[in-house]
Amino acid sequence: MSPVTQPAADAAPRHGAAVSQHGERKDEHVRLAMDLHGPGRTTPWADVGFLHHALPETATEAVDLSTQVLGGRWPLPFYVNAMTGGTEATGRLNAALAEAAAAAGVAIASGSQHVALRDPSREDTFRVIRRAAPEAFVLANVGPTVGPEEALRAVEMLEADALQVHVNVAQEVPMPEGDRDFSGWGQRIAQIADAVEVPVVVKEVGFGLSRRTVDRLALLGVAAADVAGNGGTDFVAIETSRRQDGAYRDLIGWGQSAALCLLECLHGPAGAPPVEVLASGAVRSPLDVVRGLALGARAVGVSGHFMRTLTESGPEALVDELVSWTQQVRGIMALLGASRVADLARTDLLVTGATAERARLLGVDLPALARRSA
Repeated sequence: MSPVTQPAADAAPRHGAAVSQHGERKDEHVRLAMDLHGPGRTTPWADVGFLHHALPETATEAVDLSTQVLGGRWPLPFYVNAMTGGTEATGRLNAALAEAAAAAGVAIASGSQHVALRDPSREDTFRVIRRAAPEAFVLANVGPTVGPEEALRAVEMLEADALQVHVNVAQEVPMPEGDRDFSGWGQRIAQIADAVEVPVVVKEVGFGLSRRTVDRLALLGVAAADVAGNGGTDFVAIETSRRQDGAYRDLIGWGQSAALCLLECLHGPAGAPPVEVLASGAVRSPLDVVRGLALGARAVGVSGHFMRTLTESGPEALVDELVSWTQQVRGIMALLGASRVADLARTDLLVTGATAERARLLGVDLPALARRSA
C-alpha cells in the first residue's frame, strides 16, 4: 500500500485565527520531526547493554508479553505514543496509526487535542482514533494550560481510557508563538487529576522527567509518569528551525535521556517512586523496548519511528512492523531468560558511556545493576 502523505513541505502557518495557525503548525511539526528520524542515528539507548548468559532455560512460545499499566492488562509492553492531530492531513495520519494499533493489539495515545478544544470542527481528526481502534486502550492528550472541563471534554472526545498531560516548557521557550507563563502548572495538573475519572499520565515531550519532578507529580495525584527522554524528536531543534533569528539553538539536545531518567527514578538512592513509570524517547528498535522494560518501565512508547514508517512506507508496512516488533521483543526476552516482563528486572545490565557518567553523578549503583541475576 502507498505511504500516507505527509503534510506538504510548504505548509507554513497562515495569518488569521490562532486556531488556524495552531493547526497549520501541527502539519509543520510532523514534517520537521520526520527529518530527525533518518536511519543510522545513534541514540542514548545504546549505552544500555545486557550481559549474555548462554543457558537461558526459556522458550519463545512461553514468553508472556503482557504488562500491568494504569489498572489494566496490556497484551503488549510497547505502544504508539502521542504524535499529532488537528488538520485534515494529521487526521489521516491518526486514522492510519489507530488502524495499525488495532490490528497489532497495542495501545495508542493521541496528540495534543488543544486545537480541537478551541475549534470543535477539528474534533473528528481525533475522534477517528477511537473509531479506527474501538477495542484499543486509548490515551487522550492535553497540556497543563487547560482547565478541568476541557480535560473532561478531551477524554470524552476519544472515549479515552486514560489522559496524558504533556509538559513542554523546553519547547515553548524557543517556539516563536509559545507560552511564556509556566506558573501554576502543578496546581492545574492536580485539578485535572481530580476532575477526570480516568488515570492521568504526565508526559514530557522529549526532554526527560527528573526524579524530583516525578515525586512532585505523585503528590499532585497522577497515576503515572512517562519520562519521555531526549535523543529522538527534539522540539528545540524543530522550533529553532522555524525561527529567523537563530535564537536558542544552543539548547538543541537539552534534557535527559529516557535511560538516564529510568536509572535516576527507579534505581537511585531514593528508591522507586509511588507512581507507575512509562518510558519513551528515541525508541527505534525492539531492543530499545526491552532495554526500557529492563530498566523498570511498565511499558515503552514509540512515536517518531512509527510515524516515519507510516509516512514513508504506508499503513500495511506499519502493521507489519508492529507485528515484527512483537515477535522480536518475545525473542529477545527468551534470549535473556525472561518469561515475563517482570523477569527483566533480574537481567544483568551494563550501563556505559555518557549515561553511566551522569547516572553515577545521580547516585545510581551501576555495579549492582550488572550483578542482578546473582
